Amino acid sequence: MFSWKEKVTEKLSRILADSPSSPPPALDSPQGSTSSRERSPFSSIFSSILSSASHDAHNVKENQDDFKQAEALPVVWSGDTTSWRCENLDIHVDHFPAYANKEAHNPHKEYDTHSSAMSTSGSEIYEDTVDPQSPLKLMPNLTEDSSFISVELYEFLHCSLPNIVKGCQWVLLYSTLRHGISLRTLIRKSSDLSGPCLLIVGDMKGAVFGGLLECPLKPSEKRKYQGTNQTFVFTTIYGVPRLFRPTGANRYFYLCMDDLLAFGGGGSFALSLDEDLLSGSSGPCETFGNECLAHDPEFELKNVELWGFTHSSRYLP
Repeated sequence: MFSWKEKVTEKLSRILADSPSSPPPALDSPQGSTSSRERSPFSSIFSSILSSASHDAHNVKENQDDFKQAEALPVVWSGDTTSWRCENLDIHVDHFPAYANKEAHNPHKEYDTHSSAMSTSGSEIYEDTVDPQSPLKLMPNLTEDSSFISVELYEFLHCSLPNIVKGCQWVLLYSTLRHGISLRTLIRKSSDLSGPCLLIVGDMKGAVFGGLLECPLKPSEKRKYQGTNQTFVFTTIYGVPRLFRPTGANRYFYLCMDDLLAFGGGGSFALSLDEDLLSGSSGPCETFGNECLAHDPEFELKNVELWGFTHSSRYLP
């Protein structure tokens, strides 16, 4: 570097010495001192230029050394990409103008930060304003609340129903909580609709079970079985809903009398209810090939519901 400086100085000195506008004066002449003073500004400018170049070269060399030292050490990053340091070495981006001015070349940074804040606040507002879906919204065809029908059971039963009633409105024809405890009242309320109807009951231990009947119910004086092969029984005692359809062993689908309502036959009733709808029984039967639908063969009833199906808007809430 310094040999280059000496060469440039020597070359410029020769150019100034050979210039016609500046004739070489005598050393002892007073004009000579004047000529020397006239040339001194050029020398000062030249010296300033060389000094500045030397200073810049020195700074570049220091920056290169700092970069080399930084590359040799592990880097620790903070959240902001323009703020970093090296372990065991106090080097910051302020030492490097190209990195220190990085934020100046990112005019969208403030906008991005503002957008992020708006997005966060927006999501919080959305979470506050969204209400959890009610059971009726998850079970759109159910016109009223049920003591037993969960979303899972609703979807299971909806898929199990005959095609003729799929997509219909579910109408609560009878409930012991609303209409009292009487099998005769249940039979009378079943005449409000025609077609298949769904009997759903539950015991005191949490089991939910029942079966598909035909509306309106027609009580007989003697034990005369009714129904078709679309009749089925179901239960939830296995943890998930389980359905039992006719096996074909017999045609004992269901009995309806003034003092008895029962499903199945050949062995035991799959499900039977007494005339006051306070107790019932369940056991294995050949008609549906089922096991006991309740927790115990003899159980106390918690509630009894009878659901009918219709396309009419008369029963819409």
